[in-house]
Amino acid sequence: MDKQDRYASAGVDYDVLDRVKRLALAEAGRTGGLLSRLGMSEIPESRGETAYVVDAGDHYIATVLECLGTKSLVADAMRPHLGRSSYDRIAQDAVAAIVNDLVAVGATPLVVHAYFAVGASEWFADEERASDLVRGWARACLEAGASWGGGESPALGGIIRTDAIDLAGSAVGIVRPKSRLVTSDKLREGDAIVLLASTGIHTNGLSLARKLAAELPDGYLTPMEDGRYFGDALLDPAPLYSRVVEGAQQAGLEIHYMVHITGHGWRKLMRAPQDLTYLLEEVPTVPPVLEFICREGRIPEAEAYALFNMGAGFAIFLPPAQADELVRLASQQGVDALVAGRVIEGPRRVVIQPKGIEYSAEDLRIR
Repeated sequence: MDKQDRYASAGVDYDVLDRVKRLALAEAGRTGGLLSRLGMSEIPESRGETAYVVDAGDHYIATVLECLGTKSLVADAMRPHLGRSSYDRIAQDAVAAIVNDLVAVGATPLVVHAYFAVGASEWFADEERASDLVRGWARACLEAGASWGGGESPALGGIIRTDAIDLAGSAVGIVRPKSRLVTSDKLREGDAIVLLASTGIHTNGLSLARKLAAELPDGYLTPMEDGRYFGDALLDPAPLYSRVVEGAQQAGLEIHYMVHITGHGWRKLMRAPQDLTYLLEEVPTVPPVLEFICREGRIPEAEAYALFNMGAGFAIFLPPAQADELVRLASQQGVDALVAGRVIEGPRRVVIQPKGIEYSAEDLRIR
């Protein structure tokens, strides 16, 4: 079973999703000119990036919308066994999914909005769970340095199960000075590739992980080698990489490009549209929960690196002379980083040298 078939069998078919995304990009592009009536304009290069950028005169405005995915179902399943709702953890995951997308264009988080959609209003009657969600969301916003501006909490009976919640949100960021804007036009041959460590599965690949749990005799309660339950490890929240990016900007590092490694795994390293080869000469340590999924699910490495973050949650491309300083600054923020490779001349592809894995441009068609 290839990577598309395996994920499609879990309900996520990137061929279908990406086709709609490309259509949406084309149609959305027809609306950008409307900004001129307000004396503003879009940054065309931001179309297809993780955040959309508008030129507002003396600064840029960046916006993004993201969702948690199906991780809340894992939290619900594990609650009786852990004695806690874990919604504080998945609230951070949701905020991290939003903010990490936003900062990838060089924006400083300004405002985050929340979308808590439930199947019935009674979901919020569980005071412990609701409190964990709200406080976890606020704590993550504080860590990201963003104001929680507001949100929406609809009850969508008939669309969402009565015992379920769909967590999502949006954010607005500011790029000031304008020289901090990061789009693919800055990326160049010779750039170093610095990978920021992940803490686990984050928000990508949960459908596949849940499918695996359903096939294991003990499900989420299957112990991993480190003694933790599989389900508990799946709930480890993603880091907020905004502090690392902001620290690098304040230190004057010349960031040429950034990638939030989520859906499509390491294929995302070639998100930029130009023909360049991304040569990875070192790889980070794979979190135990991802090792477990790959082993128990019999997922080949080439497929795993195409689907999961495999230990790298964020990538920063910058001049090689500044790479070690970035690693040092990341460490100050409690994030491990690795100078993993470089950008070289060649066709658009990702080459993971230690693993003998290569992905071509045809393996990532999101524009």
